Amino acid sequence: MQGRRSGGMRIGIMRGEKAAIIDAVKSVVVTPGAPLSGSVRVGGAKNSVLKLMAACLLAEGTHRITNVPAISDVDTMAEVLEALGCSVSKPEVHTVVIEVPATSEINPEAPYELVERFRASIVVLGPLLARCAQVRISMPGGDDFGSRPIDFHLHGLGAMGVQFHADHGWVTGTVEHASKRLQGAHVVLEYPSHTATDNLVMAAVLAEGVTVIDNAAKEPEVEDLATMLVSMGAHIEGVGTSRLTIHGVSELRPADHAVIPDRVVAATYLLAPALGEGQVRVVDAHREHMETLLVKLRQMGLEVDESGEGIATTKISRLRAVDIATLPYPGVATDYKPFLVAALCLADGVSIVSENLFEGRFRYIDELRRMGADVRTEGHHAVIRGVERLSGATVKAPDIRAGAALVLAGMAADGETVIGGVEHIERGYDDLVGNLTRLGASVQWR
Repeated sequence: MQGRRSGGMRIGIMRGEKAAIIDAVKSVVVTPGAPLSGSVRVGGAKNSVLKLMAACLLAEGTHRITNVPAISDVDTMAEVLEALGCSVSKPEVHTVVIEVPATSEINPEAPYELVERFRASIVVLGPLLARCAQVRISMPGGDDFGSRPIDFHLHGLGAMGVQFHADHGWVTGTVEHASKRLQGAHVVLEYPSHTATDNLVMAAVLAEGVTVIDNAAKEPEVEDLATMLVSMGAHIEGVGTSRLTIHGVSELRPADHAVIPDRVVAATYLLAPALGEGQVRVVDAHREHMETLLVKLRQMGLEVDESGEGIATTKISRLRAVDIATLPYPGVATDYKPFLVAALCLADGVSIVSENLFEGRFRYIDELRRMGADVRTEGHHAVIRGVERLSGATVKAPDIRAGAALVLAGMAADGETVIGGVEHIERGYDDLVGNLTRLGASVQWR
């Protein structure tokens, strides 16, 4: 791919260099090390920056996003935007500049070879329909776009005047109103989907009239997107609540915006002492973004210090078993669950962890079993009987958060743990291995 240049490093070249590194490094190796000690900064949120990048499509001109994590999903989203006609560059570390052309120069078609890499690319639907009145996007899984999360997007946008058609693995959407603008509507989400809320808000800001979204997601990342959209000239009420009211405007302007810190990456490091012993401080963690998690960490026996910069956790004795259920924000996030499960594998007693949001989020359990964990699954529950110590083994990361959890588990295992599937880890973590090494863990690439 030939990335477009707009000053600084082209994203296409940057991604090619990073991919070469990942191809050369096939696994992460963890061996027992000293207790962890020190501080870490997590940087920008993956679950926010991808939506912010998509939101740039709503306004012609030059957008500048800072505190951007150096992760492969950002590079993939940059390629998606370039395929749509934008120019994307990285003039300095953790900064992305996106130049958006006039509406007539935007290509409202997202190609399969990019979209199939990650489902977050679905968030270009709303902005493209708002700007171009049409969209054609290749969906993973061919014609089967009937899964509930995709339905939320299509039903909500359909209420705003979009006619969708699925054919040969593609979904085509066209705004039917004579004005070629989306129309304000009352949308009630069956489930407070984070990504569907983002997509509908981005569509509504340029719609004619008023859009009300009930049962909207309340995650900090949704607030971050709304903050950027307001700085672009959008009118949004109820941010941070389950009812969003958007008064559509005819035009938006480019913006400069700093991404909020990644609360999931922060949770990873806050749980690291539970497996690697010692103390870790996450200097840019926001307490108000993860209050329910902090309650659970204290219940497990971790000492949580919120008095200094950010948040620090310390392991002072063996963990205690607790029961945990994932819930929509502000409940315990499903993305936190792999780290919690890994930690509870070493807790004193029996824990039950229930997954209430998504199917198939226990695939890493078999890998933990290979390391000596006593875990069984029953439907959407995992029953965990804590053991004194895990055993090093060769395992494979099935997804981003499970990969990080297996790295943490390796710190509590005798012998050597080799984690494959590192491309998943690279999708969501900016230098996980380097950060853990600087904290004192024995972690390296192989």
